[in-house]
Amino acid sequence: MSIIKLETPLQYLKGVGPRLAAIFAKVGVRTIEDLLYFVPRAYEDRRNLLPIVKVRPNELVVVKGDILRVESQRTRSRFSVLKVYLSDKTATIQAVWFNQPYLTKLFRRGVRLIVSGKVEYSQYDGLLQLQVRDFEIDTGETLPIVPKYHLTEGLYPKKLRAVIASALALGLPLLTDEKIRAALLALHQPKELTVIEPARQYLAYEELFLFQLGILLNRQRYHEELQGKVLAIAESDRAEFQASLSFKYTAAQQRVLEEIVVDLRSGRPMNRLLQGDVGSGKTVIAAEAAYLTVRNGLQAIVLAPTEILANQHYKKMTELLKPLKCRVALLTAATSSEEQRAKVFKADVIVGTHALLEENVRLRELGLVVIDEQHRFGVHQRAALIKKGSAPHTLVMTATPIPRSLALTLYGDLDRSVIDELPPGRTAIKTYYVPESKRSGANDFIRHKISEGRQVFVVCPLVEESSELDLKAAEGEAERLQKQVFPEFQVGLIHGRLKSDEKEAIMKAFLKNKLQLLVSTTVIEVGIDVPNATVMVIEHAERFGLAQLHQLRGRVGRGGHESYCFLIGNPKTEIAKARIKAMLESTDGFKIAEEDLRLRGPGEMLGSRQSGLPDFRVADIIRDEKLLQTARAAARELIEKEPEIARHRWESQGERLKNSQEKLEHTAFN
Repeated sequence: MSIIKLETPLQYLKGVGPRLAAIFAKVGVRTIEDLLYFVPRAYEDRRNLLPIVKVRPNELVVVKGDILRVESQRTRSRFSVLKVYLSDKTATIQAVWFNQPYLTKLFRRGVRLIVSGKVEYSQYDGLLQLQVRDFEIDTGETLPIVPKYHLTEGLYPKKLRAVIASALALGLPLLTDEKIRAALLALHQPKELTVIEPARQYLAYEELFLFQLGILLNRQRYHEELQGKVLAIAESDRAEFQASLSFKYTAAQQRVLEEIVVDLRSGRPMNRLLQGDVGSGKTVIAAEAAYLTVRNGLQAIVLAPTEILANQHYKKMTELLKPLKCRVALLTAATSSEEQRAKVFKADVIVGTHALLEENVRLRELGLVVIDEQHRFGVHQRAALIKKGSAPHTLVMTATPIPRSLALTLYGDLDRSVIDELPPGRTAIKTYYVPESKRSGANDFIRHKISEGRQVFVVCPLVEESSELDLKAAEGEAERLQKQVFPEFQVGLIHGRLKSDEKEAIMKAFLKNKLQLLVSTTVIEVGIDVPNATVMVIEHAERFGLAQLHQLRGRVGRGGHESYCFLIGNPKTEIAKARIKAMLESTDGFKIAEEDLRLRGPGEMLGSRQSGLPDFRVADIIRDEKLLQTARAAARELIEKEPEIARHRWESQGERLKNSQEKLEHTAFN
């Protein structure tokens, strides 16, 4: 291919070819433009390399040395360890790689390496050891500031820099924006460290601005093109519903309800995110919205991600709405029969799982869709449900607190309501880290609480024992607790592999206190409400993410009794230790979510498959939160003042984001 364009496949760039192009594809680089925006993740200043003799423990260093010898071995737990002894004539140091055995083919005596990483003392021989983060073979290339890229097997630093240099020479002239050209050049080939961050911020802002422009234009199009159902909200209906409750709303719940009522009366389809911590009272808000919908002669649907949660919602909705003469139906894979489908058509409020999405599920006239834990559903699944009605109102609920930066990215097309207040009587759950050495004391405490009439959850990361992982499994732990630790009490077991009727029977037994301890996997993470359960034990707590730990902890503390969470494990990594520390220091879901976002990043925090996160090339929504908010304000201003210019800019410059429309257009836009 003689004519190079920005969209030219990478294999046609000189020095690449099909084999290397396939390797680049593993890191998401497929075109010339992709390569231009494949910006470095870090930089290494090689103007003053440190002599090995001056290396000290607990320092991050960059050193250069010749290979004296190479040792490769496997540990009992099947980890591979590669040790390379480096010397620069001032001293020798041991460089260590874990689980990268393929590197042995690159290393031989006499080869000169440049390595960076953290220095520690070896626990085995007391020698200084460099835990390698980056390395490359020294070829005499003299770069004062070396960009470091995300690599994969077969993609090595020197070759990558050469290919990028070629792409810069051919691709930069094709970019019309001079500032973007300058910023990309500064990131790939910086002359000074001081030019890097301003260049990155410029590109990040441009990317975030385009993204927010696309979201806001789509939102505007949706509101203009679709006529929503105007609901007549009678204050007497609201008073009737609230009078039927055994409690008063908090100020936060009242505020959120007012926002929802305004939407229902507006004549445009409601698209609202209802965000609240575990136990903040989201379900009753959804129930009142459903009741107001039914009073207008329309049906409401509540979609839950699991059968357990669907059953929980069904019981709660029945409890709240049946006294008000609302017909509530349940539809899951376990209840999906012709008779049940007939009940769905006649019902006022239908609660269900993915079974609601089936084509043969017929509704009368859908007015409201409530989606619980939206990130657990795919875009097409959500769209299929909403298409069962004509522009129904949509209320998305999540018990996973989402930091503002992530909410603006994931749910930028939704209005956002936050319940930031717990109901009266709810007390903070006391959380403790319990090392293995203090397990017997925790067991004594549990025994005491059960003798007082309380109940206990025990969560394990696995269903059954694994030969590859030295972790407690739910099946084995349930048997051990029943036979060896608490023989005087009844121990139950629940996990995702059980049939629906088996899970339901176990939960009923636990709710009636026929079981005092319930051993489980994370199947009980969301939605399980057992007010009498006051102790949550999480085995191998270091194996769970922060949001998951917080959700699990939220399964207790739902009644009037003081509640406790025991985190049992042996955190070894810095991230695992930080998670435990965050759990001990706060019960505020939003603070924990901020820390989770910082530790893990957005994709892993919510699960990249269903999170709807855009694939930003430069922007980082954690470090660029202020840029994100500035970009959103600027995009909104441009749309309001110069709508034609805004549309033209999106059409002409938003091509890459338009290619990921499924990630950009959430719930209502499909």
